[in-house]
Amino acid sequence: MSATRAADDVREMDFDPVTRVAGALSFQASVDVGGGRVLDASALATLFRGYEVILEGRDPRDAIFVSSRACGVSGGGHATASALACEMAFGIQPPPMGIVARNLMAALECLYDHPTSLFTRIGPDYSEPVVRETNPELWERALQTAAPGRGTHGFELIADIMTALTRFSGKLYTEALHRGRRAREAYVLIGGKYPHPQTLAPGGISSTIDTQDMNVMLMRVTEFFDYSKKVVAVWDDVVDFFLEAEPRFREVGAGPASFIDLGQWDDPYAYDGTFETATAWAQRRWSTPGAIVDGRLRTTDVQQVNMGVEEFVDHSFYESWTSQAPRLRSDPAGNPLSAYHPSNKETIPQPGQTDPARKYSWCTAPRWDRQPMETGAPARLWMTALARKLPHRSFMEPTGSGLRLAVPQAWLPTAELEWRAPRHWGALERNRAHAYALAQATLVAYENLVLGLDLMRRGGPDAGVFTHYKIPKGVSHGTGLWGGTRGYTSHHMTLESQVIESYQILGPSTFTMSPRDGQGNPGPCEAAVVATPLLSTANPERCIDVLRAIRSFNPSMSCATH
Repeated sequence: MSATRAADDVREMDFDPVTRVAGALSFQASVDVGGGRVLDASALATLFRGYEVILEGRDPRDAIFVSSRACGVSGGGHATASALACEMAFGIQPPPMGIVARNLMAALECLYDHPTSLFTRIGPDYSEPVVRETNPELWERALQTAAPGRGTHGFELIADIMTALTRFSGKLYTEALHRGRRAREAYVLIGGKYPHPQTLAPGGISSTIDTQDMNVMLMRVTEFFDYSKKVVAVWDDVVDFFLEAEPRFREVGAGPASFIDLGQWDDPYAYDGTFETATAWAQRRWSTPGAIVDGRLRTTDVQQVNMGVEEFVDHSFYESWTSQAPRLRSDPAGNPLSAYHPSNKETIPQPGQTDPARKYSWCTAPRWDRQPMETGAPARLWMTALARKLPHRSFMEPTGSGLRLAVPQAWLPTAELEWRAPRHWGALERNRAHAYALAQATLVAYENLVLGLDLMRRGGPDAGVFTHYKIPKGVSHGTGLWGGTRGYTSHHMTLESQVIESYQILGPSTFTMSPRDGQGNPGPCEAAVVATPLLSTANPERCIDVLRAIRSFNPSMSCATH
């Protein structure tokens, strides 16, 4: 981080690179250090690789493996979205066991990503060394404050939790690395490798699964029963402590409750791979698709969500493509598509000098209904809670204002956790939502393991993992609509003569870390940083609250700049 004094009280802060995020991110901000506020902010995605261009002219089956490399964290999400796009273009669907396997891989990816995000990227911002340096009065208070969740997580004081969050040496930090390894051990049994699975294929998966594989995965998943209870208790205590000690922490990373997600974890008996019936099968997912604007649910229709998305490049290092006739004027269900829709987009790089007044990022500016939107694990909770459409309620119950999670007994007794949609949305509540999302993914993994074992017991065609197919020879289109680990993930493919004529990827961090659009509206993270007060009493120039705001979005810039 570097700082340049622009006026007596205003400094130009350059966080380059922003550490403890995935991929290359630079953040520029004008900060009134004396006044404790951020005046302006720009998120600069500094990396471009061009996977969309690389895929043109290739066999469509290559897309699963090539597009997975768009992200080293969410590779499974991209591979799944690509497989969905292929299935739609080919006119095929996997058997139920193939869908269960795909659900397990997606849930296990969450069991890896959420702990590492919470404790190796986000957690150190609330650790003893950082709090003692920036807010020593909070550290002194933490030394005197009992931890309400000590019966679950085992830490007597809030100060003990802060010490356990310390980078490299803290107990919670090192435990997260171990838990991530255990999740990957289960993942590779059917995925072949991680983070870029080798077995996802159109029509299911290419590996066999037996009861031994399922039992080993079951052993790994049940370890997360107690761990998810512990993680929720830790973050409930941390968030509540900061908000009670200084209510202005609600404003750190604050933003409107506007979310978009496509849902994930398909119902094995509902998904058929066609766009025309997508509204029905997507609403039977374990996490509900939809769009929420300012806390109000606008739709749960995945077709409407897809139709409302547009990408803009006014402040991105790309040329516009809209001077040409749109490739698609409507989707397969007849809904009109904008010329700015990802299905009509062309990737035309236009590198140049970084200028926040003009072009400054390799990330595009996706919008839904022309509005900036957040996505990710918090969006999954909000959408599922408000919609109350969840068909799978063995362990989860949406209430209209929250989501109840019944986590089974392991060493710790059975616990009913309840995530409640907060009145104030900001960095601390994003972190809390990630903790509850870990419990959600654990329960989805467990329920799909039980379902898969039952399919194996009954046998027959439903227990198969793969459907044979032929690639169509004419022109066909496929759209992969998926809510990966970090949120909204869509792949848009046009085939002609059995090769890819066009391929477009829209990832979760493209939404959250987007630059300003043509109307001057900042991306969600940019707006959240501007809303952030500088609450550090001992070292305000470090701008720790700016970094807390950025990292709460769990950005993956590789994913954003595919």
